[in-house]
Amino acid sequence: MAPTATNIAILTAAGATAVLLAARALKPASSKTSHNLDLNPDDCIQPDDVIDVFDDLFLHMQSVLAQLSQEIQKLQMAGQSIPEAQLRVILKSEFERNLKGQQQAIFDKHDVDEDCLQEATWEFMESPDEYPKVKSSVERFQKLYENVTGEKTVGKRPGGFGSLAIEADLQDIPKDRLIEAAAAYFDALTVAMGDIVKQMKSEGKDLNDPSQAKEVQMQFATVANNAGEKALEAMNIGMDSFKASIDKHSSDPDVGRSLAMLQMKQQQQLIALGVPV
Repeated sequence: MAPTATNIAILTAAGATAVLLAARALKPASSKTSHNLDLNPDDCIQPDDVIDVFDDLFLHMQSVLAQLSQEIQKLQMAGQSIPEAQLRVILKSEFERNLKGQQQAIFDKHDVDEDCLQEATWEFMESPDEYPKVKSSVERFQKLYENVTGEKTVGKRPGGFGSLAIEADLQDIPKDRLIEAAAAYFDALTVAMGDIVKQMKSEGKDLNDPSQAKEVQMQFATVANNAGEKALEAMNIGMDSFKASIDKHSSDPDVGRSLAMLQMKQQQQLIALGVPV
C-alpha cells in the first residue's frame, strides 16, 4: 500500500518543534542557571548549551519518527487503513509523549535547568544576528514538529508571539504537476545530501563512524528545507501549497505510487553515496 501524506511528511522531514514543553519540576541546585545572572560564567547557560540540547532533542525525535514510520508502513502493508486526520493526531501524541519522556534525560546530560534553559533560549532568539547557531538549532527542531503536526511553529515565541509567517493563499496544484513537483523536491534533497557527503569524504571522514553520521544528519537538516523550497520555487510552487496538495491527494493511488517510488529511488541513491540509511 502506498504511504500516506503524513508518512511522506515524516520521511522527508529535514528541518527542525514547538517551544520546549512546560517545566514540570525544579532541578537540582547545581544545574546551570540563566545566562544573564551575575554568576560565574561556567555556571550559566551558554549558547552552546542551548544548541547541544536542541540538537540532541532533534536527533532523538528523528529516530522516534523513523520508528513510527516503519510501524505505520507495516500496518499499511497488512491492509490496515488509518484516516489522515487520525494519523496526524496519533503522530502528534506519540511525538509529544516521547519528547516528554526523553527531554529530562537530555537536560540532565547537559546539566541544565529546564526553566532557565527556556529563559536563556528565548533571550538568545531575540538576537538572531548575534546567535545565528542558536536560531538555526531551535528552528530546525521547530520545523520537525511543524512537519509532523502541520501546525505553524517556526518563529513561535512564549505566549504565542513571534515572527510566524503570514498565511499565503494556497495554490490548487493538479495531480500531474504535483507529481512533477515531488520529483523535483526529492531530487533537490538528494543533491543536497550528496554535496554534504562528498565534502565530508574529501575531508577523509568515515560516514560509518556514529559521530560523523550525526554530523551528516545535522548538516543535512540545516540545508535540506531550503534546497527543497528552492526547487519548488523554480516551479512557482510554494511549500505550503505543496504540502496542502499532498494532503489533498493523499488517497490518490497514482500520487501514492509516485511518492513511494521517489522514496525508494532516493534511498538507493543515498546508499550508493555511502550514506548509512
